[in-house]
Amino acid sequence: MESLMIKDVPKDDRPRERLINHGASHLSNQELLAILLGSGTKEESVMALANRVLMHFEGLKLLNDATIEELTAIKGIGKAKGVLILSAIELGKRMNRYKPVERYVIRSPEDGADYVMEEMRSLHQEHFVVLFLNTKNQIIHRQTIFIGSLNASIVHPREVYREAVKRSAASIIVAHNHPSGVRLKGA
Repeated sequence: MESLMIKDVPKDDRPRERLINHGASHLSNQELLAILLGSGTKEESVMALANRVLMHFEGLKLLNDATIEELTAIKGIGKAKGVLILSAIELGKRMNRYKPVERYVIRSPEDGADYVMEEMRSLHQEHFVVLFLNTKNQIIHRQTIFIGSLNASIVHPREVYREAVKRSAASIIVAHNHPSGVRLKGA
């Protein structure tokens, strides 16, 4: 039986186009693997090759633990395609194991001060620091926006808000130090 080549499939029914138009979740395992493989062989289409690989490994069940030797033993899978498949599998494993880092939560002004105090107390120039928080008051980013002189720090609000918008921060905390030891009125 002759295998239907990808060029013979209507463009809208090809795996890449279906992914673009409908999203990856709408594709079968065979279509996703075909996208990774990129091409078939002279004798069979990429879809037929993808199907053969899946049948060899009983679907995704055994493919998860495949080795480069097992993959390259399949006709049509060379080292380059084998490495691509193993890379995708490993990336999937890592994404599955990913756990978000515990973020420091700000519950009071003292929590904010404690977070920046140790580092800022020994600085010899005035630093203007912003903490960017999510909706749970967890710190998602800390950035020094401006470093001034011994007793002055001039910051434009656009610098603060640009970063807040970029980070999708729900709120911000601004802090600055007084290396001269003199607190200016309004500071």
